[in-house]
Amino acid sequence: MSIAANSLIQSSQPSPAPDPPLPAAESPDRAALRLVPARHPGRWFASLAALVLVAQFGHALVTNPGLDWSTFGHYFFSDSVLQGVWLTLQLTFLSALAGFALGIVLAFMRLSRSPLLQITAYGYIWLVRSVPLLVQVLFWFNISYLYARLQIGVPFGPGFFSFSTTSLLGAMSAAVLALSLNEAAYAAEIVRSGVIAVDQGQLEAAAALGIPRLRQLQRIILPQAMRSILPNAANQLISLFKGTSIVSVMAISELFYTVQVIYGRTTRVVPMLLVATVWYILLTTVLSIFQYYVERHFSKGATRSLPPTPLQKIRGSLRNLRAAAAEGALR
Repeated sequence: MSIAANSLIQSSQPSPAPDPPLPAAESPDRAALRLVPARHPGRWFASLAALVLVAQFGHALVTNPGLDWSTFGHYFFSDSVLQGVWLTLQLTFLSALAGFALGIVLAFMRLSRSPLLQITAYGYIWLVRSVPLLVQVLFWFNISYLYARLQIGVPFGPGFFSFSTTSLLGAMSAAVLALSLNEAAYAAEIVRSGVIAVDQGQLEAAAALGIPRLRQLQRIILPQAMRSILPNAANQLISLFKGTSIVSVMAISELFYTVQVIYGRTTRVVPMLLVATVWYILLTTVLSIFQYYVERHFSKGATRSLPPTPLQKIRGSLRNLRAAAAEGALR
């Protein structure tokens, strides 16, 4: 009874008044606050130093007479140089096609459950990666010293027919064979790393649903593995493109050998090396652009929205500049 009376008395008492607002002198004026942007002196200094270095490099390219830009312009689009560029592209395409095809086979041999296949694939990869590419090129170029004739027939038994290695393996064939076999060892590791990067839980779920292994490979493994394979494969392709210059020891008229022949005849070493350098830069840039769009295509399932392309970024920047200019004109 007393508890109810006390609660009734407390409810009848007036509630305390809220605290009065702070006087104007004590409340901060938000309009008077000054925003101080963060300063990054180190970043500005590094940017200025980089700009100075780039400017000095550009000035040296323009003013140095030893570069001999007239000779560069004379030979850059010459027929012999263009033929060398075309042969370099042929070597790159054929070697990459054969190398990655063999590399895929080797990768799945290493991933198989057969110990014999695993050891065979690992032994091939170990051997090829241990031998310098120049030695491999010279070995296949001189294979006729080891085997004058090759025959096809029963293993360790009689042969059905034979052919001469000299007529079969010319300089171009030996170069493609050496580059392809070397490329296969690295491509196998690239493909294998992409496959094992796929979450194994997805494969277990697919096996539980009764999906055949070939369908798992086509629909589950490869689409996801390509995101890991493509950047490394593109880098390896660019490395192969530049590595084709090593076949110049076989007197194949690719780009670098053609440039060597010209500067050996004209004694204009530096401008001819610039010709080869610029061609390598241009073609590597084309390969890098191709790599960007292929990676963007295979990233559709990994990101909510695709990143803008460089062309889209340029259009967006121009659109923002026009909007800013129109807003300034209205003011």
